[in-house]
This record gives sequence, C-alpha cells and structure tokens, in this order.
Amino acid sequence: MFEIVFLGTSASAPSIKRGLSSSLVMHRDQRFLIDCGEGTQRQLLCSGLGFRKLDKILLTHGHLDHILGLGGLVSTFSRWESISQLSLYGGQWALQRVNDLMNVVLRGGEADMDLQMITVRPGVIWSNSVLTITAFPVTHRGPGCFGYLFAEHSHRPFLADEAERLGVPNGPERKLLVSGQPITLADGRVINPEQVLGEQVRGTKLAFVGDAGRTDDLVEVCRDADALVIEATYTSDEADLAARFGHLTAAQGARLAAEANVGHLFLVHISRRHSEREILREAEAIFPNTTVPRDLDSYRIARSKVERVELTDGA
Repeated sequence: MFEIVFLGTSASAPSIKRGLSSSLVMHRDQRFLIDCGEGTQRQLLCSGLGFRKLDKILLTHGHLDHILGLGGLVSTFSRWESISQLSLYGGQWALQRVNDLMNVVLRGGEADMDLQMITVRPGVIWSNSVLTITAFPVTHRGPGCFGYLFAEHSHRPFLADEAERLGVPNGPERKLLVSGQPITLADGRVINPEQVLGEQVRGTKLAFVGDAGRTDDLVEVCRDADALVIEATYTSDEADLAARFGHLTAAQGARLAAEANVGHLFLVHISRRHSEREILREAEAIFPNTTVPRDLDSYRIARSKVERVELTDGA
C-alpha cells in the first residue's frame, strides 16, 4: 500500500490555488519526493508532513518548474535539519541543471550538505525487501526524461487460521515460516512454509509520469497499475498546442489509463487556463475512475482500491 500527497499540481507557473510540481510517495517507513518545484518546502510544512526521513528525491526531468524548489530545500536541510545526506535521482541533463543550482546554494561553505547525485537510466534504481522502483523513459522536451514505477514485491499471505489449527505458536516460529524456513514443533512435527502460506498475491503498483508528449510508449509499463499519475496540461480543443510543446491533453491521459487497464487515474500539471471541472469532464468521459487532485490532497493506494485520506499535523 502507498500513500501519495500532491504538494504542487500546477503547470509551468503557480496559480492562486496550485503550486508547482511536487508529490510525496510514502511506503511503510520510506518517503520519496518526486520533483521539487518552487515552494515545495512550504507545502511540506503546510501538509504537516515536515522533512522527516525525506532523503530521496526523484526528478522526472530538468525543467525549472520541477527543480527550482531544490535550492531552498537543500539550504534548509544543510542549515537546520538533521538530514545529513540527500540522494537526488534524475537524468543526466536534469542533474547538470541541479548541479548548477547547487553551486549557488552551497557556494563558499556557508552551507554544508552531502548530496549524492545518481544518474538515472531505464531499469531498477532503488529497492529493498518489499519494494522496487523502476525508471522508464518518457518522451518530453529535452533529454533524460523519466517516469517511475513503484511496485511492491509479490508475496504469499500467512494463513493464521491454518497455523492455529496446526498448533504453530505465536512468535518467532511464524516469522521463520513467513521467511520460507520450516520449523519443528515441540511434539516433533515438522511444519513447512507451504502448509501455512496462501497463493501468491501481486503487490500494489503505482506509475508516476511527469510531463509527457506521447502515451503510446507508456502503455506496457503502466499496464495493470493500481494508480497512474500523469499530466493533463491541455484539453482536446488545444491538441495542436499540446503536441507542439510536448504535453498531453486530459483525453490522452484517460485513453492511456483505459488501454493500460489502470485502476485509478490522477491528472496533475493543470494549466491556469483550465478549470479542474473542464479537465475532469473530458477525462471521465473516457475513463470514469479519474481524479484531479488539489494541492495537499492525500490518497491511499492499495490493490484495486484508492481512497482519500485526511492529513493530520505530524503525519
């Protein structure tokens, strides 16, 4: 299960109600900031989430509306916060622009920060025992644009009722069985993991795409995702403008969600020229399970289920 908080959902420039691109994806004890538009650190404070454990930032591309907030965030981290190391993931061009920005922020030793800049290429970029993040190429203006697929590992659920019937005590014995190791009970019986583990269950999948100019190359990577986040800068009556500037219409995002059998669609990067209602109306006609989130909206994403959750201070 994932939780995603939309910190900034505007396109190119902020509006009165929407800030620049940034989202926070949370999974268990891990936090991943995706893009860092201007004003991101204030949005983190307004959300009540703060800066705790915020040590990994994934950049979709190097355009300024997606990276300028890094200057203030890194300055704050280096001076006041306890985060001593920050890992920045992005394409080569995006990291070059970030490096130029950091040469200003960290110049002269006034601030100190251990920045790890990790060049992203298609494939797995981060994983632990329960989660894998895979980068995939996205077509937009400029080189090195990427989307990110968050995929929980498949697992076999522990059948507590069956374990009880077999006399498996609560405690380390059950942990060993879950890890795939047999145990021997006090009466000498050997219990194998297969006896108390159910059928393989696919984990939750979240696909995140930043700015994009086409969708035909995204269908397979987004296939069967429980949720897809993607831009909707234009409506269909401006399809020519969308194509010229390497962006998508709401209808294009909706058709991608339908073709890829996505569970739920989130449309972001909303232009000031369009209302939320316009974007939603166009997309819902093609893909009904669509949401146009507002800044600081938070959603919990599980297999085949998406629900809105309220943020609380200190979340």
